[in-house]
Amino acid sequence: MLGAAALLVTFGLAVTGCTAGGSPAPAGNNTGDAGTPRSGGDLKVLLEASFAGNWQTGLDPATSNSVSANLPQYTSTFGGLFQLNADKDGKNARVEANQAESSSYSKDGLVFTLKLRKGITFSDGSPLNADAVLWNWIRDLSSGSTGVPNLVLNRTLTPAKISDQLRTSIISALPADYDKVAVEQLFGAIRVVDDLTIEIHFAAVNGAFVNGLPGMSLNWMASPTGYAKLGAQKFKEEPIGAGPFIIVSDTMSQKLSLKRNPHYFKPKLPYLDTLSFQAVAGDQVSYQTLQAGQAGAIEGLGSVPLITQAQHDPKLNVVIDPPTSPYVVQLNTRIAPFNDERAREAIYYATDYDPINKGLFKGQGDPSQSFTASGGLFYNPKVPNYRTYDLAKAKALVKEIGGLTVKLDAINSPVAIAFVQALQTQWTKAGINVSLRTQALGDTITTFKSGQWTAYLQTAGAFDPATGIGVTARFGSLSPYSGAPLPKGATSAADAKKRGLTTKLDDVLNQAQATVDPSKRDTLYKEAAQIISDNAYGPFGFAFSPAQVVRKGVHGPGLTTPIPGLAVRSGVLYDQVWVAPE
Repeated sequence: MLGAAALLVTFGLAVTGCTAGGSPAPAGNNTGDAGTPRSGGDLKVLLEASFAGNWQTGLDPATSNSVSANLPQYTSTFGGLFQLNADKDGKNARVEANQAESSSYSKDGLVFTLKLRKGITFSDGSPLNADAVLWNWIRDLSSGSTGVPNLVLNRTLTPAKISDQLRTSIISALPADYDKVAVEQLFGAIRVVDDLTIEIHFAAVNGAFVNGLPGMSLNWMASPTGYAKLGAQKFKEEPIGAGPFIIVSDTMSQKLSLKRNPHYFKPKLPYLDTLSFQAVAGDQVSYQTLQAGQAGAIEGLGSVPLITQAQHDPKLNVVIDPPTSPYVVQLNTRIAPFNDERAREAIYYATDYDPINKGLFKGQGDPSQSFTASGGLFYNPKVPNYRTYDLAKAKALVKEIGGLTVKLDAINSPVAIAFVQALQTQWTKAGINVSLRTQALGDTITTFKSGQWTAYLQTAGAFDPATGIGVTARFGSLSPYSGAPLPKGATSAADAKKRGLTTKLDDVLNQAQATVDPSKRDTLYKEAAQIISDNAYGPFGFAFSPAQVVRKGVHGPGLTTPIPGLAVRSGVLYDQVWVAPE
């Protein structure tokens, strides 16, 4: 779960979906956002404990490994430089400036300039200015979080002049073992222009940078003053941002309680007095809690029968957001058995996603043979010469290679467990010996980074394929969450990065990111999908977006009006969420 990512990306790793049951009504049949927003009220939101409800590495953007998964907490606490929004019908999705006032690229596309809105302060009263952005971005890129994107920066520039006080503040907030050379290079690549303006100098054009910001750590500005006062550990638990809400208490991966930020920069917002997030294990418990009136909303209900039930409950509203992240079985081509293309082909031919879509998701999944889905950019669901289900071919390949044994991993959610059990049944029919393992989010990240896995059920995609837990996170050779082949001659991803080695797929993905021309990006992503398919790096299935379910009277963008997912889930704009009087 990303980027993407992160994922992961940045990256929170995730598998989402649902369990067997009745077919849901059409998306949005029971939605509502009518009425005049009012100030006041309280809202408790339920989060799935295996995904958004898991923030065991804390909420400091620079050190968390689950930034993408924890969008509810980050949006509420930090607000964000940019945010993904859409029209009330979910169409015309776009990234909008939020705490940022504007952004622009130089003519050659190598310099990105960000201008902040004037007068924004963190909730502790200190200014959110260009110095604060520099402090955050250098920390984010130097603290070892998996939530950090792989930016190709111009590291040859002489470090810009900054005050000794600012430099000391930044250095003192870095890990003790930080890379001194790399940090000095960052001081050259990221430069304060004036009190409200900052630049990033790229070594290659990054056409997806802004599209990816709302889902990555670089979007969430934390207070340097607050960090200095609280220290690293306390700041992980109760970081200080400039978002619509202030943390009152944080029991990590259990409950986060917030109150209105009286110094929030948007007039009359937020509407709510208090907001809380509660981690809950399982859709059934979440749904029963909502029905009992003990919560006002569920973010990411995945069970199809419960979605169906909710859509027919007059006390509830349901929105299913446009999906952006198709399911995929990632195959680790770097170790046996999937360093043999025939073994990978056998998995393709042994996998039939259609009955899984119909049986577990009642046909609500959005079929895709690549890393794109209907809610995101560059959607191309078909890939020429894609290997589809053919049990006879799968059996023949298994026999040809002398048998095939696979350990199939997944995150430990009910949805993922049901999904991999179905895959196990299918693959066994092809003569494949399959064992299953499910893991918590943190263990999933550790497993990927170790490289000791063979096959993993995941999602691969994002609003922009280059961002979050998108295609580069899953199939780029330098990503810690990839099983695609390393460049020729490389002994590891780190070795490849150090020596500047790349694969053909890397080159195509880099070219797609290195242009701001949408038509060129679309063509290149088609080529990338073809490479993945031709080499059988991982069979894609379908994209499914979990539902947002709220009690009548709860309103807000992302809850009662659809917004496409940045990666797996959409980002609710909690500063605009409001509750009508009962």
